[in-house]
Amino acid sequence: MIWVRFKAATENGKVLVKRPAEEALKKIEECAVQVGDSFFLSETDKQVLALAMELKDSAAEPQIVTDDYSIQNVAKRLGIEFSSLATLGIRRVLEWVRYCPACHREYAANCPSTECDVCGTELKRKPRKHFKTQKPKREQTEDSQRNPI
Repeated sequence: MIWVRFKAATENGKVLVKRPAEEALKKIEECAVQVGDSFFLSETDKQVLALAMELKDSAAEPQIVTDDYSIQNVAKRLGIEFSSLATLGIRRVLEWVRYCPACHREYAANCPSTECDVCGTELKRKPRKHFKTQKPKREQTEDSQRNPI
């Protein structure tokens, strides 16, 4: 029954089926590699993101509804709006790293291997830690030079 409704909607022009351009798909892949989500996005995920990017470039305001953190991460990086249904969603763009939970060796986020080269344990994924930049040391004032603590 659903297929009949879908077919009728496409024939009447109420639903438009569209594929993204190759250029848009390449841009999505580049962005996904930068944030470390390329290994975790399916082809369908990339197509949805590419279509949203094309719509955004044509002055529309697309919004992706998803609970997938990888899709949200790439969408946030590209400035595409998204909303979650069952989760809180991401708060900031995450850069991922893959690691071995046994020997703690780190791998690139887009590493095709699923097992550690050293010990054979299945790799896991975690956000890369963001270190705070150190503030330059304060120059000593005349008072602190006179009265050292």
